[in-house]
Amino acid sequence: MNKHISLIFLAQALYLSLSAQVQVKQLLTEGLKDPQTIDNAHPRFSWKLSTEQKNTLQSAYEITVMDGKKTTWTSGKITSDESLHAPYEGDALTPGKLYSWKVKVWDNHGHNSASTEPAYFRMGITDWKAKWIEPGYTEQATNRPCPIFKTTYRNGKKVASAIAYITSHGLYEARINDKKVGDGFLTPGFTSYNKRLQYQAYDVTNLLQSGDNNIEITVGSGWYRGTIGWGDNKYGKTLGVLYQMEVTYTDGTKETIISDEHWKSGTGKITYSEIYNGEWQDNRKETTWTGVKVIDVPLNNLVASVAPPVTKHQVFSNIKMIKTPAGENVIDFGQNLSGFVHFKASGQPGDSIILEHGEILDKKGNFYNANLRTAAAKDIFVLSGKGEEYFEPHFTFHGFRYVRVRTKAKMTGIEAVAIYSNTPATGDFECSNAMINQLQHNIQWSQVDNFVDIPTDCPQRDERLGWTGDAQAFVQTATFNHNVNTFFTKWLRDLAADQLQNGSVPYVIPNVLGNDATGSAGWGDAATVVPWTMYQVYSDKRLLEQQYPSMKGWVDFIQLQSPNNMWASGSHFGDWLSYKSENRYADTYTYITTQCYYALSTQLVINAAKVLGKQDDVAKYSALLKKIKDAFCAEYVTPNGRIMSNTQTSYVLALAFDMLPENIRAMAAKNLVDDIASYNNHLTTGFLGTYLLSNTLTRFGYTDVAYKLLLQETYPSWLYPVKMGATTIWERWDGMKTDSTFQTTDMNSFNHYAYGAIGDWMYKNITGINMDSSTTGFKKIRIMPRPGGNLTYAKASYESGYGKIGVDWKIQDTKFIMDVEIPVNTTAEIYVPGKEGKEEVGSGKYHYESTINTTKK
Repeated sequence: MNKHISLIFLAQALYLSLSAQVQVKQLLTEGLKDPQTIDNAHPRFSWKLSTEQKNTLQSAYEITVMDGKKTTWTSGKITSDESLHAPYEGDALTPGKLYSWKVKVWDNHGHNSASTEPAYFRMGITDWKAKWIEPGYTEQATNRPCPIFKTTYRNGKKVASAIAYITSHGLYEARINDKKVGDGFLTPGFTSYNKRLQYQAYDVTNLLQSGDNNIEITVGSGWYRGTIGWGDNKYGKTLGVLYQMEVTYTDGTKETIISDEHWKSGTGKITYSEIYNGEWQDNRKETTWTGVKVIDVPLNNLVASVAPPVTKHQVFSNIKMIKTPAGENVIDFGQNLSGFVHFKASGQPGDSIILEHGEILDKKGNFYNANLRTAAAKDIFVLSGKGEEYFEPHFTFHGFRYVRVRTKAKMTGIEAVAIYSNTPATGDFECSNAMINQLQHNIQWSQVDNFVDIPTDCPQRDERLGWTGDAQAFVQTATFNHNVNTFFTKWLRDLAADQLQNGSVPYVIPNVLGNDATGSAGWGDAATVVPWTMYQVYSDKRLLEQQYPSMKGWVDFIQLQSPNNMWASGSHFGDWLSYKSENRYADTYTYITTQCYYALSTQLVINAAKVLGKQDDVAKYSALLKKIKDAFCAEYVTPNGRIMSNTQTSYVLALAFDMLPENIRAMAAKNLVDDIASYNNHLTTGFLGTYLLSNTLTRFGYTDVAYKLLLQETYPSWLYPVKMGATTIWERWDGMKTDSTFQTTDMNSFNHYAYGAIGDWMYKNITGINMDSSTTGFKKIRIMPRPGGNLTYAKASYESGYGKIGVDWKIQDTKFIMDVEIPVNTTAEIYVPGKEGKEEVGSGKYHYESTINTTKK
């Protein structure tokens, strides 16, 4: 018996010992898992820690970088608690070479981990031997088929490794031996092509076979040429390919296969493909091959991809077939999404299947796509008649929930496939209010639907551009829902590339609207807001340093437009789509918005300069900021805190950006609340005011008013579209009116993420997940839930760079019950409603109970 008890105690001790051991997981290089190509000569490494022992911090780490079995560099034991962006500090790494790395850590309890399993990264190449090739045939002027480029590579040895480097003028899909290379879509992505053209690297070892290997690359117009924005031929007129494959054999010899004059070109089944208009495939078409044209194009604009690829995600197969009052066949997929429809079909030779995409049904229940403007959003498939055939688009995507189908053929296996950038999901939120949960659903879907390689305004109409104002307003919410660090890193590099020499920032990035479409307040400020947010959320100091000249350039541009420190000139969007009715307007004077954003961006440059140790700039821009705020108050503010325009947005901007002397801020906040009350607890803000509104109310003690706005169900409000059946965020507060008619077709997207920025307030205040402002990357966390709005429970989780932060609370009678999870290698301050003060804790799981006053929720 005693022996048995001893064994139990021994097992328990062993378990406790093992559970206390710190483990290392989720190794990332430059924010990516095992990237196939990076350009950074000194890559940074990140990892997360795991242990069941509370209050655990990393005390030291050791990184080892390997070239095969040979150690290239070791950091030695570094005394540090940092596990984000630890730098490689060895000699220059060899281009094109695959490296591995592993890390060992020590904690504050005297434990150390084992060395991790290796993670991998491959350096980008600089020695391009490949030649740019274009079709050898003459293209027709319109309805151009997608060119196909091919070659045959004969393999007579056993392959140890094969890496293919590919890019294109246009969008490419590569196949080796009829198997798709990679899982990405819309590659090489949308950049300012003439300045920055991405290439991708793929390990294609397993696609090669002994003997002949057929390599085919099909190219679509994509964002490179054709109609993008409001014009044609943005970057070039002819599509082309650059392909280089480095093959290493088991005997140590190497061979390079390149695109050159020996390739063939032709056209095949894809007879037409454009981003806005859709794709046409004709399975009766056979390919006739001809030669290629080698062109002399500089290669100095080639850069390795840094963002996650666009890939397939959710598949919607539970469809509803509708016969509309107009007698048309329409499929309802139940969710407004970005992607395409694929299916199988059989029929007679020449039978066509026409799919037209739309977001919504009209008042009578008929298919509606007038809000797509000139975008046809039409896929056409023509059958060969040879048994069952499969159809899926390659170089287009649509924003849709409904699809009108016209065909005589038999269709089976009909599914909608969502495609978007493969940014890892990080956040979840839910509460006791079903409509708020649907709002969160809509926010998340509008984000992914519009994060298709760039942050687009909408995925459906003849636009789909990287509007800077939308991005800066939503970026904070975006970081809660998904890890968007590398996504925005890529986009910010294009912003800097397209920024005018005078510092002005275009309305859209990449800039396809021209150099006259630049310089709007609240839009150009993406140059400062987005990099600063990336630094705060992801502790990405290197990105902040890289973008700093762009940040300064934008503020210096504004200063040149601002005699007497007043930015009161130029063309601006202002508080875009703010409330208007027949009786009242909530227009904010445009130059109030310009002055406030002038101050915001100046402040963010000061912040960045402090981080980067640029003290001269801190002094210079601090002096400028005081002048900006003094000029604002002298021109627009009364001594009683009343601001010209007297709109919600005017107060919100002035309060959020600290434009006012402290002694009148409370009065201005009261004026804001009074204005909300005058609209029967409705918001009236547009793009520039909405994302700041609720956080500003909470900051100044009016969380109860923020809840009233959140729970408002009538127009204008966040829940009005939910009540009208929305599955994504609308561009307009009243995209569909109460009588089920629509706003103007000129501008009425039902999938626009900007107003979804309320998500930031929901995470930070309903569930209370905040980052302490003294740190970055959620190294120190502040949990401060503010229950209200008659909610009886709420829970959220956020996967930070250190691990999962979780909050789960509920109210039972007068009892407040909360469970909190804090990740390893962080600390937190926890504020429990109903208790005074705060509790400072380390990592671990914690349970709290308190008594609260439930009479005012």
